[in-house]
Amino acid sequence: MSVLRVGDLRVTVGRREIVRGVDFSVDAEQTLGIVGESGSGKSMTVLAATGLIDVPGARVSGTSFLTAGDEVQLVGASERALRRVHGDRIGFVFQDPSTSLNPFLTVGRQITESLEAHRGLGRRAARVRAIDLLDAVGIPDPAERVDAYPHQFSGGQRQRAMIAIALACDPALLIADEPTTALDVTTQAQIIELVRELQRERGTAVVWISHDLGVIGQVADEVIVLRDGAPVEHRAIGDLYARPEHDYTRELLRARPRLVSGGGREAPAEADPLLQVDSLDVRFNISTPTVRRVVHAVEDVSFGVRRGTTTALVGESGSGKSTIANALTRLVAPHAGTATISGTDVFRMRRPDRRRIAMVFQDPFASLDPRRSVGDALEEPLRVHRRAARIGELLDQVGLPRGFTQRYPHELSGGQRQRVSIARALALEPELIILDEATASLDVSVQARVLALLRHLQEEQDLTYLFIAHDLAIVQEMSHEVVVLRGGRVVEAAPAPRLFADPQDDYTRRLLAAVPPEVPRAVAG
Repeated sequence: MSVLRVGDLRVTVGRREIVRGVDFSVDAEQTLGIVGESGSGKSMTVLAATGLIDVPGARVSGTSFLTAGDEVQLVGASERALRRVHGDRIGFVFQDPSTSLNPFLTVGRQITESLEAHRGLGRRAARVRAIDLLDAVGIPDPAERVDAYPHQFSGGQRQRAMIAIALACDPALLIADEPTTALDVTTQAQIIELVRELQRERGTAVVWISHDLGVIGQVADEVIVLRDGAPVEHRAIGDLYARPEHDYTRELLRARPRLVSGGGREAPAEADPLLQVDSLDVRFNISTPTVRRVVHAVEDVSFGVRRGTTTALVGESGSGKSTIANALTRLVAPHAGTATISGTDVFRMRRPDRRRIAMVFQDPFASLDPRRSVGDALEEPLRVHRRAARIGELLDQVGLPRGFTQRYPHELSGGQRQRVSIARALALEPELIILDEATASLDVSVQARVLALLRHLQEEQDLTYLFIAHDLAIVQEMSHEVVVLRGGRVVEAAPAPRLFADPQDDYTRRLLAAVPPEVPRAVAG
């Protein structure tokens, strides 16, 4: 029995048709994958099909029938009808749980809301059910954590909590919109397995949206490939991997980063030391109404980066990667330890010297000021440090037209915004560029182009990168040296070719084993 049946779905905004004639159905216990680049219409298709679209001037046509229980036509349904369905018969898990969860409500309260509204449970019964759900999704000590707030959970735990909220009323359909994109490989593997296990237990139909064909290969039974709002291919997952029919599908498959035997870049033997970190220790004081404690985010970390090379920091969420980057850029103060760049104390650098370290963040939309044009964003660091303006030259270096100086961030694609962020990092000719998950939010084809740009710039300008990432296939492609972190400590550090060929620590081996394989799960069995 199909749970959701969509026919000739179209979305028009103004004169532009952004979803063009999409048809699909998904059955109980089946997972349908929807894949494509940013702007391909993946999320818009599902939002339109479930009655969640909220775009000024948008017009939705076609049909979308939720057939589990009493059949409901979701396209054109009233708000009252949709409220009865959302959270009850349809559950949603979105990409970023930090923005999806209410920071002012405990996680338990956010689970009990739908139970009280749709199931008529009292507060006490709903709380018991919330504890059971947190236990089912693998949250430790659920009876205590039910009263915790979202900021007191790790990234992976927040996504587990989102799944608990989505499944609270045993929905017939689960919509998972890029639910693992921002997660490290081990947490990603755990979330994928969790959804599959819950799906088997509950018979839920799943629509999984992703730009990552590696993830889709591990979760989906069938796949729709979207391009510019239109389906170009709809196949069983094994057939699509083995015999892609459309050039666009083949391009997406080729763009996937993958681990290869003997991979990793060899560092030049003559490369001089640039950055040296010794015994770095970063602590945070955590205070709640009942508890005060000190968290060792980074503990006794030492490593070096050689000029003109890339050193990667890898590890799960909470391993200390970004905290190290924040310490080096003086966004947080270290408790102990030293860091020098070409012999200069990083933690005591005067303002003119701070330009020697630059940073590119994960989300360019958040790191670029929406009220400043591209030209203003590039001019600001040059003006602050009294450098000659060279905005056109910077845009040339990152492969953007000079006419982009008048554009604003919302007028750019994700890849173009990240190129602007890279240009801004290059503006002051830094000795070290820290790339903190700089391609994690990009789809695979755009990611491949940005990585190629970073390597080209490194080879052309002898740049030095500290590369923070959770995707080990990308780390292998980019890095000369790899430092593996766990719980704020270094567990292994080695040249990239040696680490990928012969990892010494069990934790490193687990990280490598968690990378999605090239062969879809349905084919591998």
